[in-house]
Amino acid sequence: MQLSTAEYEEKYWTGHSKVCGIDEAGRGPLAGPVVAAAVVFPRFFKPDGILCELNDSKSLLPERREALALAIMHSAEDFGISVIDHMTIDNLNIFRATMLAMNSAAESLKQSPDLMMIDGNRFTPSLPVPYLTIVKGDAKVFSIAAASILAKTRRDRIMKEYSREYPGYGFEQHFGYPTQAHIAAIAAHGRCPLHRKSFRLKALGEK
Repeated sequence: MQLSTAEYEEKYWTGHSKVCGIDEAGRGPLAGPVVAAAVVFPRFFKPDGILCELNDSKSLLPERREALALAIMHSAEDFGISVIDHMTIDNLNIFRATMLAMNSAAESLKQSPDLMMIDGNRFTPSLPVPYLTIVKGDAKVFSIAAASILAKTRRDRIMKEYSREYPGYGFEQHFGYPTQAHIAAIAAHGRCPLHRKSFRLKALGEK
């Protein structure tokens, strides 16, 4: 499903001036950061060009995501991106680290939003701003889909950089997710400093 319009936001733009979509990337991987993005489009924004192809970031080819990310940053009224590293994930747990990433992305906006739309069914806000949680929001809400693209592309670039620092794990291919190749690399080489210590692999007998 392509999100060719910002139809979901339109019913809220009448009463709000800054509607913000928020999403994250990297909640499930065994290694690397969790990244969140917050995106605010101008009121009554009408997508055109490549933005008419906006979709959930996971369903798009990497080259298309990168092109969309540039278009989003060019067209958005405001956007913010937050990166929470693997050490903080281990210290807080992944849920709290994800909430920190989402809130930090929203707090980094030039102006505070007056309504936040969050992908998922749980959110713990740090800003005194009304919010909506929307299950599968990245496939329903234009601003959330845009945030998904920015979060995913930023995280992928980070993991590609790490692949040069920690060769042999394939981070440039699976980006830290628990693929068979990644699990086999951990079995062969052990965990590297980038791996989340709080994440366990039953396939390797970890408890």
